[in-house]
Amino acid sequence: MEMFLLLIISLLTLFVSVSSYNVPAIFTFGDSIFDAGNNHFIKNCTAQADFPPYGSTFFHYPTGRFTNGRTVADFVAQFIGLDLQKPYLQVEMEIVKGIRRSYPSNGVNFASAGSGVLRETNMDLVSHVPIPCRYVTGTAFHAHQLSFLTFNVGVTQGVMSIQKQLQQFQTLRKLNKIDKKLIRQSIFLFESGSNDIFNYFIPFEPPTLDPDAFVHAMLTEVGNFIEQIYKLGARRIAVFALGPVGCVPARTLLPGAPITRCYGKMNRMVKNYNLGLDSLVKDIPNKYPGAVGVYGAVYNIVQQFRLTPKHYGNATPLHVLYIRFSNTSSACCGDGTLRGMLQCGKEGYKICESPNEFLFWDYFHPSEHTYMLISKALWGGKQSWIRPLNLKTLANITLTPS
Repeated sequence: MEMFLLLIISLLTLFVSVSSYNVPAIFTFGDSIFDAGNNHFIKNCTAQADFPPYGSTFFHYPTGRFTNGRTVADFVAQFIGLDLQKPYLQVEMEIVKGIRRSYPSNGVNFASAGSGVLRETNMDLVSHVPIPCRYVTGTAFHAHQLSFLTFNVGVTQGVMSIQKQLQQFQTLRKLNKIDKKLIRQSIFLFESGSNDIFNYFIPFEPPTLDPDAFVHAMLTEVGNFIEQIYKLGARRIAVFALGPVGCVPARTLLPGAPITRCYGKMNRMVKNYNLGLDSLVKDIPNKYPGAVGVYGAVYNIVQQFRLTPKHYGNATPLHVLYIRFSNTSSACCGDGTLRGMLQCGKEGYKICESPNEFLFWDYFHPSEHTYMLISKALWGGKQSWIRPLNLKTLANITLTPS
């Protein structure tokens, strides 16, 4: 009887929390941090996570997500009480095949792994292009390392840039495939830029722009994205900062990048980009009447995990479950130095016994546990983590007509 009462209370609590939010759908844009499987449906695209052991912890099969379970977008949907958003290209396929007649009422995920805010990021090269020797002169790259660089630099043929993702959403709206009222009440999630910055340091052709000009070009594209989704009806806009890209295990393959510490030059670019994102969000109320923008300080959140892996939890501003990281530098799954020289799941990979104790799942991407902690900080955190409102407040507010 006691167990039955506890179940009833739990269900009532869930019902109240779900019904109290004013958000019917989530529309997600970005790269592999958010991709829920779009790249699986792109022919010849080499940026894939549609094989084991990806997805092994939560879904127990690969979904195309570049982690062992759920992403931040998935956790936010669950916090609101929504089903997980399907990848746009999966929905398109299901409609073409007659499996479904309309687009989901809970939103769509447009994110594409390998993409960037700059249209040309990972778009121009052809699959399996050999790397000329002059690009690696003086660096002891091995065959599997060359394969890694080929994967990351731009042989991701067919990845969908932010501009392409926006175009797909625009088309759905113009064809009235998504209701305007639904869009107005929905939350729009944006996270992109890590591929642009990481690629800036890969030893192919020298960059044509200095770091500041490169970041400025990136921010120009983000500003245009915000403007366009506003025009299409978006009113709740969440822009997430990049994490410390210079700390990913994959940095071990970059000439001159340190192994025992993060890549400072790369993280400086990341910080400058994040400052620009924060500024763009602050301008939203003035430039776009009726819209509410929030900025998620993901970089700061992840750095706390790295700096105090065994000393965070309920006693800190994060207010999250107390679980310790045993490793914040190496990938759980991969091979080589920091397990950052081989993609998880490729021939010869190794995997840790406890993925939840690792900050990184593979050479680029956080573990599901890391995503969960980030999500909790963004959902209910204070302004040092997300500002001017957290996602829970953003989901609860009643929008004024504009």
